[in-house]
Amino acid sequence: MGNYINLGNAAFTLSRNSEYVDKSGLITVVNSTIDTEHMFSCVTRSRRFGKSMAAKMLCAYYDKSCESRHLFDDLKIASDPSYEKHLNKYPLIYLDMNAFITRYKTDDVVDIIDEAIREDIYATYPDCPGSEKDDLMDCLLRVIGKTSQKFIFIIDEWDGILREFEGKKNVVDKYVDWLRRMFKQIKTADVFSCVYMTGILPIKKYNTESALNNFTEYSMVEPGDVSPFFGFTPSEVQALAVKHGMDYEELEKWYDGYRIGDESSIFNPNSVMEALRRRRCRSYWGKTGTYDAVAEYIQKNYCGLKDDIIKMLAGMRSPVDPTGFQNDLSEISSRDDVLTVLIHLGYLTYDWDKEECFIPNREVAGEMANAVKKTSWKTVSDAIQQSKQLLEDTIRGNSEAVARAIDAIHSKETSILSYNDENSLSCVVSIAYYYARNDYIIHREYPSGYGFADLVFTPRENVSKPALIVELKQGHSAEEAIKQIKERKYTNQVREYSNDILLVGINYDEKSKHHSCIIEKA
Repeated sequence: MGNYINLGNAAFTLSRNSEYVDKSGLITVVNSTIDTEHMFSCVTRSRRFGKSMAAKMLCAYYDKSCESRHLFDDLKIASDPSYEKHLNKYPLIYLDMNAFITRYKTDDVVDIIDEAIREDIYATYPDCPGSEKDDLMDCLLRVIGKTSQKFIFIIDEWDGILREFEGKKNVVDKYVDWLRRMFKQIKTADVFSCVYMTGILPIKKYNTESALNNFTEYSMVEPGDVSPFFGFTPSEVQALAVKHGMDYEELEKWYDGYRIGDESSIFNPNSVMEALRRRRCRSYWGKTGTYDAVAEYIQKNYCGLKDDIIKMLAGMRSPVDPTGFQNDLSEISSRDDVLTVLIHLGYLTYDWDKEECFIPNREVAGEMANAVKKTSWKTVSDAIQQSKQLLEDTIRGNSEAVARAIDAIHSKETSILSYNDENSLSCVVSIAYYYARNDYIIHREYPSGYGFADLVFTPRENVSKPALIVELKQGHSAEEAIKQIKERKYTNQVREYSNDILLVGINYDEKSKHHSCIIEKA
């Protein structure tokens, strides 16, 4: 056993000794690529989505230096025809890039990596001495010449150097060249049976082509057939909720909402596990990252990016084209680039059927709101922080306070959105009521009675607050808004949730630039 070669199964044993959700179906996918032209795989997911867990699982399964049958015989992979063929059959190299980028900040980090693995190779294969001129690929070719046993190479956080050395083109280019030397030359197939990489960012593009276009990429945008193996599915979370006596709907509200390929409902696995362990739903995912980087991205107001972020905070979606991003944090030059980065980082999720992005759940919405507080968007930040008071004023029927609060976030000096139509008004009102998401499910264009109510707030389970029906007008009157709610019987469907209903009519007067509000009990 070395530092990088044949590490055994101790890491995955710890996982099996803990609460473990079976994701061994991934092994079937990887097995199908071994010694084929599809032997190169790169899986990219945002933080805490099980990438490293999967890498440890693959190490334990393939590593010939250990016996791992007891770790897999009760998992789904054991019933797959390929199970016995590949179980503990390969010499394995495992490289965790974080181990290097957290220790070495120098421009020669790639040389340090190459030398460290070579030293491990020489120690493991003392009968295969090398030359001073050898690099890692030369070294491995010498070993293959002696043993005829091809390696499996697993790199965790492959893009760590791209992120840590952002803007240092010489280091990034040298690293990419090192990867190409290893994995994209005629001798590569003689040395490796399979190469598997994980990371946050997909492989860097040069112009329109990937520098390693022989890799099959499974990203947050193009996840292929591995979607169920990263993140938890609803059935998995339901089983965990029953086992631990937790409220599934609360877990769903906090951690569900990711659209990853054909999987329309994926939970953040780390956050679910933390909630189960601590027996309370809170924001756990954000503690692993920083708001500063996100704030830096979203302040770049490319082509209305600010408006897009505000609309998504209000629960709306934004169109996005992720195909132009070069997968390089130092090359962000458009609105689509920023939104695509936020998708890869997990702050947004991507609906590939509609080509739209949105904030997936309450946990991430809170983290995005924290990021907004780091920006210069004082009006938006103030509106979010004051939204709790606005909800309290609404429930108390203080219509004048409600009108003043909405005025404040849409004043002439600090307008966060131009009122082109009632949809824009709806967005501003949704931001004003941001805090209400804690206690309510907010429905836009809610079908009720004889039409669609603009906004309906239905109280969450175990919340003893009235439902709210909010009707918006522009250039009319708050009285007309209330009248429409009554005439079109919007209360009909809402009574399924609560008999305690408040009617809220809000109008924006284009001449006075002020809002008016009426609140009545249904």
